[in-house]
Amino acid sequence: MYCVCREHVELAIDKFVDEHEDAPDLVSLETTTFSAWTAPEHCEWCGNKAEILVV
Repeated sequence: MYCVCREHVELAIDKFVDEHEDAPDLVSLETTTFSAWTAPEHCEWCGNKAEILVV
C-alpha cells in the first residue's frame, strides 16, 4: 500500500506489481474517507500532498 502524489503514481504502481505480481487498485484520497484509518498528508517519496492510495 502506498500513499502518493500524482507525480509518483507510476512508481507506486511499479513497486506494487513487483511485490504482489498483480495490478493494484487506485483510490482517490480526496474523495474517500476511512473510518479506521487516517491517510498520511504527504507522499511517501516527497513532500507533496498525498492524493492517491495504491492498494
